Amino acid sequence: MSEKQGLTRSEIRRRKRRNAIIIKVTILVILLVLLAVAIWVVSGGAKKSGLISKGRTSTTQTADSSGGGSDGMLPGTVSGGTDASEAVSGEQTGNSSVPANRRAAALNEARMKMSQYDYDAAMDVLTSVENYDSDAEIISLMADIETQKSNLVPVSAYDVTHIFFHSLVVDPARGFSVTGDPGWDFGTVGFCEWMTTVYEFDQLMQQMYDRGYVLISIYDMIEETTDESGVVHISPKDIYLPQGKTPFVMSLDDTCYYHSYDDRGTASKLIIGDDGTPTCEYIDASGQTLVGSYDCIPRLDDFIDLHPDFSYKGAKGTVALTGYNGILGYRTDYCYRDRVDLDLDQEIWLEEHPDFDWNAECEAAKAVADCIRADGWTFASHTWGHIAIGDATMESVMADTQKWLEYVAPLVGGTDIVIYAHGQDMSSWDVEYDSTEKFQFMKSQGFNIFCNVDSSQLFVQIGDTYLRMGRRNLDGYRIWEAVYKDNDLISDLCDAKTVIDPERPTDPSLYEL
Repeated sequence: MSEKQGLTRSEIRRRKRRNAIIIKVTILVILLVLLAVAIWVVSGGAKKSGLISKGRTSTTQTADSSGGGSDGMLPGTVSGGTDASEAVSGEQTGNSSVPANRRAAALNEARMKMSQYDYDAAMDVLTSVENYDSDAEIISLMADIETQKSNLVPVSAYDVTHIFFHSLVVDPARGFSVTGDPGWDFGTVGFCEWMTTVYEFDQLMQQMYDRGYVLISIYDMIEETTDESGVVHISPKDIYLPQGKTPFVMSLDDTCYYHSYDDRGTASKLIIGDDGTPTCEYIDASGQTLVGSYDCIPRLDDFIDLHPDFSYKGAKGTVALTGYNGILGYRTDYCYRDRVDLDLDQEIWLEEHPDFDWNAECEAAKAVADCIRADGWTFASHTWGHIAIGDATMESVMADTQKWLEYVAPLVGGTDIVIYAHGQDMSSWDVEYDSTEKFQFMKSQGFNIFCNVDSSQLFVQIGDTYLRMGRRNLDGYRIWEAVYKDNDLISDLCDAKTVIDPERPTDPSLYEL
């Protein structure tokens, strides 16, 4: 079979369109060169230069428009001055049949998608503009898209690292405080080990960006197909990025704002901001409630707004949720509704909220979860009760999973990802994974992606029916260990000495939970 016969109709149409664009751009460049020569001759430039009498021809070098120059601009953006296509199209000779604001919006959207390596989507945006094929600026940008796309290099799914965080500490003085109360101070040790501060998160993101890391979705690593029996099969998929870029996956654990986080200097819940995107409520030391980017979700969003090329096709991270204290700061579990199986923190909270409406609470949580999804994030099960799934009995795993599917999944739109609590996998690395009873049960409940915690840079296994991936904790312990114990496991991502928060305690006893 010939190459042409092996192509789909859409691919044949795309190639024809690309070839037509290349021809038009070539003709445009030739016309511009002829125009420049004509102006030069009419103005007497040829005689003044003496080139004609010496039989020499002058050529003009054009700047590279691939977006990969040394000026630090994002791919697809336009530097100062007027390029050749603008000189031809301008305001008067552009596509006058398309409203200027619509055309400008399309150009801006296409450039944004280019900056996030979504070249096909950028092309679709431009070809949606009426008479795009007669618009010199659009034709030029489309040629730029094809050039950038042709320079992409594949990265194997097996070469993707996975990092994760817990909730961020906004106020280290409260989060890491030592009071002499055994219960509180035990929590302080946990916070020192598990939590990253806002300062550290910001430093990590900036340093990873500076090193060429690009955030992808975990789904960008695989293809999921379903057979006639309804079984989902998994196969690896390359990620295409410019030379020098390194893909990574991010996840967040326990974004539930447990009662044990109260007065610890973290956000108290996620809400929908005035602009329609996720943000946080935060109660400061004086008891005042503030709204802003006080945790990973809105903080990463802010960073990507400033650096859109940090995100591959708009990807964000995966939010892993338990259920026993509710989700996202909302008390959505059945125990609050039925006033059963309550622990002391839950009893106190209900006493402090006599007007609590469980249905309204669930509706609010679902609205926020929908907002988070629309923002590009995905959700995962972290088990309902934060159980160590490897140690748990089969009966416990089944009961816990049923609670998650009943009380969490409907609020977040479901998922096929499990991110294990405590980082503990269902079985050891040397066991045939899909042969175990726990795997087969979880698979039967719709889960296809399974993530543990592993300190190595890369841990990716892709079987016929699953993706298994290790995650790296960028928490207080890992940063402190790199700086003070000379055991740096994150040097490929950052310089720990410049990442560590100056307000983080250094006492080794606070890192020995």
